[in-house]
Amino acid sequence: MILEGIVTTVAPSGEVNIAPMGPRVEADMQRFLLRPFHTAQTYRNLKAHGEGVLHVTDDVLLLARAALGDVDPRPALLPAERVRGWVLADACRAYEFRVISLDDREERVSIEAEVLHVRWQRDFFGFNRAKHAVVEAAILATRTAFLPLADIEADFARLAVLVDKTGGPREHEAFGFLRAHLERVKAAREGGG
Repeated sequence: MILEGIVTTVAPSGEVNIAPMGPRVEADMQRFLLRPFHTAQTYRNLKAHGEGVLHVTDDVLLLARAALGDVDPRPALLPAERVRGWVLADACRAYEFRVISLDDREERVSIEAEVLHVRWQRDFFGFNRAKHAVVEAAILATRTAFLPLADIEADFARLAVLVDKTGGPREHEAFGFLRAHLERVKAAREGGG
């Protein structure tokens, strides 16, 4: 199963990278498989320093911002306990992990990780259609370079109904953030840029 979450890693310079990731997981969460592209900062950081933290969160605004690389201001971070890394202070759960294998021979890298420590910080909010819609919109927003824009716009229109019907302020803000990104991409294409 793929679990949408956020991974924090540390660059050789010490800078914290916050990125959405959908690792393949088993129910026991003892190990998981990350599949970033070679171009991802997460891949470069884990190749240089094989430790990080996978977060389960219901903060879709943070997920949307991280998907587009716009995590400013930074969320509150706490030092990890068992790895050299950082935990998102508002995450529901944090899985501190160490890389046990890294295969970068394919376009998508396979990084197998073992969990060294689990931090339970707060309850998960629960299922909400608007939160799921924002996650889907965030994934679509990262694919504007290779998916037909008309298809993405149609999906956004469908997802907007779910956000409008069931979302709170945070979901509306996240969806608005993603919609603004889509509008910038559309304007750039129409302007020839």
